Parts: sequence; C-alpha cells; structure tokens
Amino acid sequence: MGETSTTRRVAVLVATCSSFLTPFMGSALNIALPSIGREFSVSALLQGWISTAYLLASAMFLVPFGKLADQRGRKRIFVWGLVVYAAGALFSGLASSAGTLIAARAVQGVGGAMIFGTGVAILTSVFPPQERGRVLGINVAAVYVGLSVGPFLGGVLTQQWGWRSIFFLNVPLAALVAALAAGKLRGEWRAAESEGFDWPGSVLYGLGLVALIYGFSRLPSATGAALTLAGILLLTLFTLWERRARTPVLELNLFRHNPAFTFSNLAALINYSATSAVGFLLSLYLQSVRGVTPQRAGVILLAQPVIQALFSPLAGWISDRVEPRIVASTGMALTVVGLALLYPLGPSTAIPYVVGVLALLGFGFALFSSPNTNAVMSSVDRAHYGIASATLGTMRLTGQMLSMGIVMLIFALFMGETAVTPETAARFLTSARAAFGVFVVLCILGVFASLARGNIRANHQHPLHAPAPTPFTGRKQ
Repeated sequence: MGETSTTRRVAVLVATCSSFLTPFMGSALNIALPSIGREFSVSALLQGWISTAYLLASAMFLVPFGKLADQRGRKRIFVWGLVVYAAGALFSGLASSAGTLIAARAVQGVGGAMIFGTGVAILTSVFPPQERGRVLGINVAAVYVGLSVGPFLGGVLTQQWGWRSIFFLNVPLAALVAALAAGKLRGEWRAAESEGFDWPGSVLYGLGLVALIYGFSRLPSATGAALTLAGILLLTLFTLWERRARTPVLELNLFRHNPAFTFSNLAALINYSATSAVGFLLSLYLQSVRGVTPQRAGVILLAQPVIQALFSPLAGWISDRVEPRIVASTGMALTVVGLALLYPLGPSTAIPYVVGVLALLGFGFALFSSPNTNAVMSSVDRAHYGIASATLGTMRLTGQMLSMGIVMLIFALFMGETAVTPETAARFLTSARAAFGVFVVLCILGVFASLARGNIRANHQHPLHAPAPTPFTGRKQ
C-alpha cells in the first residue's frame, strides 16, 4: 500500500480514537454525578456545572483553535489537544472539592476544543468527497461507541472503584492516542499560513459565550438576567467586529452565502439543544428516584448509544447516495417522537418502556448526525475545513450547554438548591417533564431547519464549495 493509503488509515485510527474518548468521558460521568454529588454534598444544580464547565470551556476555545489549526497545522493542534485533555483528566481525578473538580473539567474542555476542531478536519483533508460520508459515518460511530461504553463502564468503575477511576482511565488512553498521532500520522494540513490571528474577535467570542451560558443558568435572578443580556451584547459586538476584521476568527461568509452550511449548523445546534441533557435527566431519574445502582443504570442507558453506533455508518453511507437533508430530517422527526414518549415518565414507569424509547432516540440520532456532518463538510472548500469542523463542533457544544442550561433553569424554578432524593422525586419529575416538553418543541423546529438547507449535490458550483480534491493534500514537514 502506498503512502496515501497509510496516511488515510492512520488518520481514521487517531480521529476515531479521539472521537471515542470525549463522549466516553461525558456519558460515564453522567452515571457518576449522583456519587460525586453525595461525596461533595452538592445540589443537582451544582452537579450540572460539573458537566457544563467542560462544555463551556470547549465551546469558548473551539472556533479560535479551529482557525489556529488552519494556520499552524491541524495535526499539531490535535496532538497538543490530547495532551491538555489528559492533564485535565488527571487533575479531575485528584480534585478535593466540587470547585477544584469544576476547574479541572474546564482545563479538560480546552483540550477537548483542540481535538474537536481538528479531528474531522484532518479526515476531510485526507479523503475525497465521494468517500467522506463513509469515513465520517465511522467517525460518528466512534462517538456513539464511546457513548455506549461510557454508561456501562462508568457504572462499573463508579460502583467498584469510585468515580475518580473514570478520570484516571482517560489519562493513559489520551496519552496513547497523542503518541500515535505524533509518531505515525505523516504530514501536516494547513491552508491559511499567511493570515494573522483575530485576537479581539476571539476574546469577544469567549467572554460573550461565558456570560450568556452562566447568566442563563442563574435565571430568573437579576444577576442572571444581567449576565445573559451582557452575553448577547458581547456576541453582537463579536459579529459586528468579524464583518470588518481582515482575518476573522469566524468566516461569516460561510453563513451569509451558503444556506447548506448555515441550516446544517442550525439543525445541529437545535438537535443537541433538544437531546443532550436526556442522559443527565435519566441518570438522576434511575438512581435517585428509582433507586437503581450505577451499574444497572449504565446498562439501561446503553440502549440509545448502541443503536446509534450500529446505524451511524449506514446513515453516512446512505448520505453519499441520498440527499443528506432527507436522511437527517427523518432522524430529527424520529427524535421528536422519542422525546414526546419520555414526557409521561413517572415513579413507576416500566424500565423496558424507557429502554425502548432510548433505542428509538438512538436510531433518530444515528440518521441525523453523520449525514448532517457530511452536509456541513461538503458545503465548504478545503481552505475552510478546520473552521467548518470547529463551527460544527461549536454548534454541538453550544447545543449541549443550552440543553443543560434549560435543565438547570428548570431545576432552579422547580427545585431550588435541593438535591434529587426519593423525598423530592415529585418535584424532580415535574422538572423532567417540563424539560422534555421544551425539547419536543425545539426538535420540531429542528426538522424545519434541516429541511431548509437545500440539496447539497445541487450546490456543487457554489463559490464556497470546492471541486473534488486530490486524495492527499497533506503538506510534508
């Protein structure tokens, strides 16, 4: 096999492994959150911040690192991201309080941003358009394998060795992938070396996102309202600045002149906003309301990601032959049905019913995710692969944050600072139903956003869409 084939194989291996790590961590941690809450004596609201700190840090840095990857090299940022991610996992495992754990999770989130903004971009750089759906399907399947293994293994680790073991397991895994990428991935990919870096835009973006999400979680207090408005103002200033910047950190032309890119990203934002907190809510429900052990809760939650992992490669393959908007919109519609079926969740809901609904959600997610990723990456030219990958990752992370933000806001309204216990089960279930109702409405809007993107194949002559690239475009160092 030639050098090109070797490079492709290694690129798929390291991108797939890194795509496994971060969702594995997140889904395993969902199972461990009740145990962490008990050890540090924190409320359900603060437990939510253990997940949100990671997501917020990732979202803050994802777009800037995507731009830096296009300028300095996607492999370089990818490898360093794995190193930072491993360090954050180590510090999280050693945390002595909820505050230090949240800070360590933020460090891990910075590493996650460096990984998210480059892994898919490297794959898209190496593979031609006609093969992207397949490899992106494999990559998305790795995400879902991580989501699949996470609840089960997280439950076993938490029950047998404590929640810290989840973080300690991630350290050698991330270090191994970093070593493999540094030593075996031959080549570097960059497309905008001569451009400067937009520091003012990056600062406005990061501060605006922090103020918006933190403020959102503090609503309906006056402080929360003020921070939310400040976040909206800063992000508005960021948009105005980017329109005038010589080398913007976010290429707004990708949105202004490319409806396929715009609506595919909007669909991703809505999908993750409507679905990401489901695992968090069901983990609390199973363990704190139903009294299920962490290990058994992990097995129950396995239903959704297993179905995702099984069907994602098939969905990616189909999206190489059928318009991605058709496949993705069908998946979003199935997700609406699944979320609606969770609305009547009660203290005696049959566990097989919960498993069946999770399986339906998993099938809907599989049909949506890889075709949607294919649509985003196929709608831009190769010079924008890094920023397109980072933008899509930002939609995912921002959606995950909004999903958690919606839940934390509902908790603040219905539960206050109380923990989820059998005594507060009624208030928790009221909160969960309110959240599922909001998610259903969001997902219905997402179906329309997904359909509005238009046909990717009809847009091949779009000025921001590249002609078919050569199989290997890596720049040798």
